[in-house]
Amino acid sequence: MTTIALFHSVLGLRAAELGGTERLRAAGHHVVTPDLYDGVTASTLDEGFAVKDAVGWETIVRRARDAVRAMPADAVLVGVSMGAGVVHELLPGRPHTAGVLLLHGLAGLPASVRDGLPVDVHVADPDDLFAPPAEVAAWRAAAARAGADARVFTYPGAGHFYTDADGPDHDEPAAELTWARVADFLRRSARGSA
Repeated sequence: MTTIALFHSVLGLRAAELGGTERLRAAGHHVVTPDLYDGVTASTLDEGFAVKDAVGWETIVRRARDAVRAMPADAVLVGVSMGAGVVHELLPGRPHTAGVLLLHGLAGLPASVRDGLPVDVHVADPDDLFAPPAEVAAWRAAAARAGADARVFTYPGAGHFYTDADGPDHDEPAAELTWARVADFLRRSARGSA
């Protein structure tokens, strides 16, 4: 069993994240899904960014830190879209993290990342707004320089939030493949945990 902290997208903690959480729990993992917006959700990106701005990034990050404070040092950090940025903020203070999983978004890795840290990225191809091909290539190079054991999975023809069964981007085959790869990632990160 792996302990996981899963951070939601800019739309808030919704069925998309909760459904993923249930998949992970059904596989035997302990999953915490902090509500960084304190119950507020959005149905469009514009609404989501307005909520994010109203809550404030400092508050979002503080809530995330509070949520993981009592979790094991080797808990896996999962970021969904905006949640990837939350993971970026937390990772420097959690050097024993067993792995980092980024869904639908990119986040920088600190220069001090643990050598061999398992990091998997899953993004639509292309995702010109949130994970443009040039940024994905630059991320790969930066992750290699940082010493992470990083893999990037792209899903041709899928929309940005393709795992959201209720959203306009939903792509069932891509979503199922992503969750199968997530299961593999969790097995790999458990073997390499500190």
